[in-house]
Amino acid sequence: MLNFSTMINKEQYAEILGLKAPWFVKSVKADLTGNEVNVHIFQKPRKAFPCPICNQTSKVYDYQRNKRWRHLDAWQLKTYIVADVARVSCSKHGVHQIHVPWSEPRSRFTALFEAEVISWLKEVNILAVSRLSRLSWDEVDGIRSRAVIRGLQRRKTVPAKKVGIDETSYRKHHDYVTVIHDQVTGYVLEVLDDRRQEDLQNYFKSLDENDVKTIESVSMDMWDPYIAAVKATVPDAMEKICFDRFHISQYLSKAVDKVRAQEHRILNKQFDESPLKGTKHQWLKNSARTDNRGRRDFMALTRSGLKTARAWAIKETAASIWKYVSISWAEKAWKALLSWIAKCRLPEVKKVGKTIKIHLWGILNAIRLNVNNSLAESINSKIQKVKKCSCGFRNKKRFREMILFHLGGLDLYPKCVLKFNHIIS
Repeated sequence: MLNFSTMINKEQYAEILGLKAPWFVKSVKADLTGNEVNVHIFQKPRKAFPCPICNQTSKVYDYQRNKRWRHLDAWQLKTYIVADVARVSCSKHGVHQIHVPWSEPRSRFTALFEAEVISWLKEVNILAVSRLSRLSWDEVDGIRSRAVIRGLQRRKTVPAKKVGIDETSYRKHHDYVTVIHDQVTGYVLEVLDDRRQEDLQNYFKSLDENDVKTIESVSMDMWDPYIAAVKATVPDAMEKICFDRFHISQYLSKAVDKVRAQEHRILNKQFDESPLKGTKHQWLKNSARTDNRGRRDFMALTRSGLKTARAWAIKETAASIWKYVSISWAEKAWKALLSWIAKCRLPEVKKVGKTIKIHLWGILNAIRLNVNNSLAESINSKIQKVKKCSCGFRNKKRFREMILFHLGGLDLYPKCVLKFNHIIS
């Protein structure tokens, strides 16, 4: 057993741990056989301490001897804080352990150690952090779970004026969760277990009534349970629900691709080679955002009499209407497009046209309020990236925690280390 007390300034160690009377560092000893360092902290005996819940002075009930907390490694050895900690008997709340300045309640790690693990978790997955920190997978997951709970408790209840609702896949075979986010801050507000109407209704009902009234817009796709839930809980919902332009574009793009695939098969049978060969992704691009000078052969196809060219022209026209500023002109343009779709003799496109016609009111709301769900697509992309890095999740509870951990904008770090900005930055 080596004595490291001569190598460390005890007062500096006490300052790092935030120790004040009656706590002080008694000794620092390294056990090279066990590959660990033990920092022994002593507490001057007292007959009473404040209750950790109500702060009322209470008598000492007993002491928990040699209680240990994992701390930041020293000299590449596992470091532990070791102390005898008093438990008090409160007349109101019973027997509880007093708070210690170096750790959060009911944690087996120091606050500085948890802060380091949280910082690592922001960069890599749990398995990698487990190896770096020499903790079990469940221990690292516990630190992350406590961080999310702590962050949600600290979150300020600032009402979101512009709310975005989108689904994201949890597993294959159409297993989804609903992600609700603030379109102003970009933070995820909540993750619901499913995309059912009652789940979304319960979320809005859980909010303060005044917060719900301050909502100016709710952007979503044309999923009927979402629409019904918002109508049932948000005042003037018919004026606030906005259907996302990216989902409209997605529906039309899928219709164009179906028309292309069918026509490509027919042309392959009639001719040696179909002119549509190798053009799949060209039809799906937005021409307004593409340098068309580099694809002149494709642009020649769009001016041909192909069915795919007609479907593509409808898709591009729909994309241009979103630029309208005047709501009356936008409505005229959509109705003219819907008339064109009804006469286009393309079943796949006509099916999308019927959907657009039913939900035109929400599309016009999106143009009037200048709202889109592009942020939701960005959030969804980040979620899928983290999910892939983590190789999936055991259950939706952990999936929710992961999303809120990375995208919730939460204050995750323990309170007693917030002053050590150089450690957690």
